[in-house]
Amino acid sequence: MPSLSVAIQTQDFDVGQEHMNLRALDERVGAVCSFLGTVRSQNDGSAVAGMTLEHYPGMTEKAIMSMLSQAAERFDICAARVIHRVGDLLPGDQIVWVAVTSAHRGQAFQACEFLIDYLKTQAPFWKKEQTPAGARWVDARVSDDEALARWGIDAPRQAQD
Repeated sequence: MPSLSVAIQTQDFDVGQEHMNLRALDERVGAVCSFLGTVRSQNDGSAVAGMTLEHYPGMTEKAIMSMLSQAAERFDICAARVIHRVGDLLPGDQIVWVAVTSAHRGQAFQACEFLIDYLKTQAPFWKKEQTPAGARWVDARVSDDEALARWGIDAPRQAQD
């Protein structure tokens, strides 16, 4: 059974340390694939001075753990971990880290891509950007829903263009 874990936190995280911790869980690991998402300074043609991420404690962890379980059912992985920050963030700050270990690279790449596609549209986070024109909520894009659809999962909400 793969080791699956999720952390929702306000504090930053050390990607190198997290990477080493994940690798150390299983000697069968031959591949580690990860994705690191950061706050952009520009989005949809506007400068972004910062972002606030909100969530429902308990619900968010449960939803992401379900995503991790689905990844473990679909792919031959040793471990998977998601760290997602909440609260006030600035451009350049780390938001999310998704990492997967496997005996072979193909399964690690696919599982990591599956998880980030899933997180982008299905994780219960609400994002608000601070722009020169004021604060605005950020919704999933049609392209995010299309990425999720290639895994055979329909996004239940309507995305923006």
